[in-house]
Parts: sequence; C-alpha cells; structure tokens
Amino acid sequence: MEPAHARIARGGKAVYGARVGILMLEARFPRIPGDMGNATTWPFPVLYRVVRGASPEKVVLHGARGLLPDFIAAAKELVDLGAEALTTNCGFLSLFQQELAAAVGVPVATSSMMQVRWVQATLPPGKRVGIVTVSGATLTPQHLEAVGALRDTPFVGTENGREFFRVLIKAEKDDMDVALARQDIVDAGRTLVARHPDIGAIVLECTNMPPYAAALREAVLSGGPLAEPTPKSRIAGIDQSGVRYKLKYHIDPRRGGPGKMRHLVLDHVLHHLQKAGLTPAY
Repeated sequence: MEPAHARIARGGKAVYGARVGILMLEARFPRIPGDMGNATTWPFPVLYRVVRGASPEKVVLHGARGLLPDFIAAAKELVDLGAEALTTNCGFLSLFQQELAAAVGVPVATSSMMQVRWVQATLPPGKRVGIVTVSGATLTPQHLEAVGALRDTPFVGTENGREFFRVLIKAEKDDMDVALARQDIVDAGRTLVARHPDIGAIVLECTNMPPYAAALREAVLSGGPLAEPTPKSRIAGIDQSGVRYKLKYHIDPRRGGPGKMRHLVLDHVLHHLQKAGLTPAY
C-alpha cells in the first residue's frame, strides 16, 4: 500500500514552484539579461511584486522615507503567494532589513551588501572589500551597519557617469546605452581601486550592475586570469587520497606568462582551502 505521505498533496499557497520572491522598485528603465528584474536571469521561477510609489529616486536619494509599510505589505503578499525567501532589487533597502525580516517569518536578504562581511572573511590579510554603488553621495554608514558591514567600508558611486545614474535614478529616459552604462561601472571600479589599493574584492550594491560584472573584473584585475571566458573547475578524479580537481582559466600573455598565472591561481586556491579549514592531500 502506498504510504500516506506519498498520497497527500500539501496546500497552503497560491503559487507553487517559485520559492524566491523579489520586491521591486517602481521603474521603467530597461532590464537586460543578468539584471535581477529580468526573469530570464534566473535558472528557476521567481515571484515579483512591484512596490508602487517606491521609485529609485525616493529609495536611493531620499532614504526610502515613508515606504516601510508599503514594503512590508508587498513582502507579506509574496509570502502569501508562496515565496519561502525574499530579496529586493535595491541595495539601499538594507535600511529595512530588520523590519522586513521580523514582519514576514521567512528568510529575507534586502541588500547585496550583506555579502560584504563574508567576502571579507575570504580575503588574505591586508586586503579588504570595496563597494561599487549607484550613488556614493547617499550611501551612508547606516546602510552599511544595517547589514553588518563596517562603517568605513570604502565605496565609489556612479553619479558622475554619463548614463547609468541618470537613467536608473533620475529617470531621464526609458532607453539606455548599455556600452555607456558599462563604462560608468568600470570607471567607478577603477576609481575605487585607485583610491584604495588594498581592495581585494568588490561587491556591487546595485542589482542592475551584474551584467557588467565581467567587464569590471577584467578592468580592475592586475596580473590575474581573465574574467571572460569564465574560469571553471571540474572533478578530474577520485581516489584514496581524495578528490582531484582540474582548473581551467584563460590568460592575457601581456599580463604575465603561464608559470606566473599558475602560481597565482594555486596560491589563491590554497589560501581559500586554509580559510575553510581544509588541508590538501598532497
């Protein structure tokens, strides 16, 4: 006889198969693949809820004043639909992290800046995390502290660029020159690293920036493997000693020869294994 748990379908949701809910700002700019607001970005179904009246300008430039009740209401709607975890499409919503998490009873990650602390833990001594943000002028210590990042975390914004800020935040037009937007992100990253040579990793505050992450990595990379094509690792074999991995990466010979790159890659791998408490078998 078939066991009871195999016969009973559990209910309680309105939508099934989409476990992640995303709280969206109200905006009309283009969201290219890789952007959080483009559904093709995700390899799984997600639920969206646009918070009416929560424009990028209100949230980024004016601290999202008066919008907390609207975000809580939208978050509860997503959970009622079936979301089992929530996030948002704006890093500046870190200010609402505690309130949203307390209101909905499911895991909530309001801001990509929540990654700053654990990325910092992976870096070697003497290196620290920097942030590229859409608006350096309005990113405050309160935004950082709300998600556990240090108040003195260095950051640079895109507000002095030619395209990204004026399209996304100022809503000057609906269309966007992707090449100019990419250059704004790259320029901000270069400025960040120039001001703070001890930067070892960059967190992107804005969820509209991931489509340009590869260009940013390559632009600020000094002497390491190329970001594109993407480096890969695979299991090469398993024996009594453990698991053997094969690393595949591409280099620009102008930045260094194969021997130098191999040493750099292995040095980073060994460092991260040590951080994780793992010891190579040989």
